This record gives sequence, structure tokens and C-alpha cells, in this order.
Amino acid sequence: MSVIYILLTISIIVAIGFFVAFIIAVRNGQFDDSYTPSVRMLFEDELVKEKPEKTILTKND
Repeated sequence: MSVIYILLTISIIVAIGFFVAFIIAVRNGQFDDSYTPSVRMLFEDELVKEKPEKTILTKND
């Protein structure tokens, strides 16, 4: 039974360590995306619908 307590304690310590490492990485900008904004204009997200041209009626028509 004491082994379960030891393993539970070790797993909680490891989980806290990973959480602290994640928070430090986020604060240091590890997950900031600096590439996508520079190429975003190259990809067309939505289809652009062209406006229909207005026809000019003349007296001869």
C-alpha cells in the first residue's frame, strides 16, 4: 500500500514539473507564431465575388 502513495507522490511532482515548464515556455514566447502572418496574404480565404458591370444604355439600343 505504501508503494501506491510513493508512486502517486512522484506522479504529482512530475505533473507539476511539466506544468511549470509549459508556463515558462508560454511566457518566453515559445508558441508565438511569427511565420503565418507573413504568408497569410498569399492564401485566399474566401472567394471574392466580382460585382456585375453596369451596362450603359444608349439612345440607339
